[in-house]
Amino acid sequence: MNKPVRHVAVFSLLLVLAVLVRATWIQAAQAGSLDDNPHNPRQAIAAHSRPLGNILAGGKLLTGSTATSGDLKYKRTYTDGELYAPVTGFSSQIYGSTQLESLYRSVLTGEDDRLRSPSDAITNKQPDPGDVLTTIDPAVQKAAFEGLGDKTGAAIALDPATGAILGMASTPSYDPGRFAGSSTADQKAWEALEKDKRQPTLNRALRQTYPPGSTFKLVVAAAALENGLYSSVDEATDSPDPYLLPGTRTYLPNENTSAPCKNASIRTALQYSCNNVFGHLAERLGAQKVAQQAEKFGFNDGKIDTPVRAAKSLYPTDMNASQTALSGIGQFNDQATPLQMAMVSSAIANDGKLMTPRLVDRVTDGTSGVLEKSDPKQYGQAMSADTARQLKSAMQTVVEQGTGSNAKIDGLTVGGKTGTAQHGVDNSGTPYAWFVSYAQNSQGKQIAVAVVIADSDADRSEVSGNGLAAPVAKAMMRAALAKDS
Repeated sequence: MNKPVRHVAVFSLLLVLAVLVRATWIQAAQAGSLDDNPHNPRQAIAAHSRPLGNILAGGKLLTGSTATSGDLKYKRTYTDGELYAPVTGFSSQIYGSTQLESLYRSVLTGEDDRLRSPSDAITNKQPDPGDVLTTIDPAVQKAAFEGLGDKTGAAIALDPATGAILGMASTPSYDPGRFAGSSTADQKAWEALEKDKRQPTLNRALRQTYPPGSTFKLVVAAAALENGLYSSVDEATDSPDPYLLPGTRTYLPNENTSAPCKNASIRTALQYSCNNVFGHLAERLGAQKVAQQAEKFGFNDGKIDTPVRAAKSLYPTDMNASQTALSGIGQFNDQATPLQMAMVSSAIANDGKLMTPRLVDRVTDGTSGVLEKSDPKQYGQAMSADTARQLKSAMQTVVEQGTGSNAKIDGLTVGGKTGTAQHGVDNSGTPYAWFVSYAQNSQGKQIAVAVVIADSDADRSEVSGNGLAAPVAKAMMRAALAKDS
């Protein structure tokens, strides 16, 4: 063999060896990652080869599956898709999955190892899929969704004793069944949804923050009592009216100029939503003490999982005295999710004990076998029981004699706090309308609610927490408790 031919032969042999090494590497070391790659079409074919397990609320199926043509044999269907989309999320043959559909994907497809019996391992039989049972009360969910109507906003309700999320609505909503498949119609539905500037797929109850406005005064009131500024909600405060923001020439006005806000007690200040009182309280406490109290409620915690992760609610600490005063009325850079404000009300209703919010009650094997159970878990002690009882009483005054009158419910004890938060540069946008509340029936069962209306067809002058948000909260509280009272 001459020298050139020998060189070609050696080079060809090296190429063959390189191919063999590469093939061995792919088949051995990279096999798992390639199998799990979401772009592997076999993954989609396997996931849609049979009906998925289901997500339920109150024993009602929120999801289903239906046969289709093509390689992807089944697609997801939804019962009352718009109503429950903020709970389930979506599962699409093309666009993947979100929320519970995503977090419990392996259970719903039957791929979770906990579903596999010893005999399945021997026979290589694919286990039946499991189900996800939520904490949602269908009556509360319906009341929230219908109450919000065509407004842009969100509503969420908690069981103060257990942290169970009883209702969670976000509007505008969407029907996840419209793009669950892979047809042209499904693709057009998705494209239209993506172009919608109102962001229907955004879960505003968990994933959107807003300035909390006067609802944050509950946090400042708790801080004032916990730090010993005052021992009672009925003690007169040293609160000038008008109140001059420190270091400025600007006075902090009250919405109701005739309200008895000068040196008002915390009860009266909540009843009339006196800005001067809570601005001054926040200034006296200082940003650090207010922040410490806010963080006991969950502010500044970016890891609140329901199991869907909530956006972080923010209370800033790098503020001067004037900014701290503004933060005391829920403005400046305060930001809160509706979930966060429901947690505030929940802790007040539950003697200061804050339970971790949870959306899933248990995961099953599709029959009676429980794979995991979500037991109630305490997030922390947000305040003393005495402080909580005093704030509960003051919140009742807000509903019975103050700015939250639209939340009254015959036969139930109701407490609340209204809020109207500035929106846009120099408050150029339509204000946000808030209402946070709790209700209790004669058997002692309770519910805590937060509602925010971000946009509606109401005139700017008619935007208020009592006018827009309180009726939604009222409907939710009544749905949860009136039947048992």
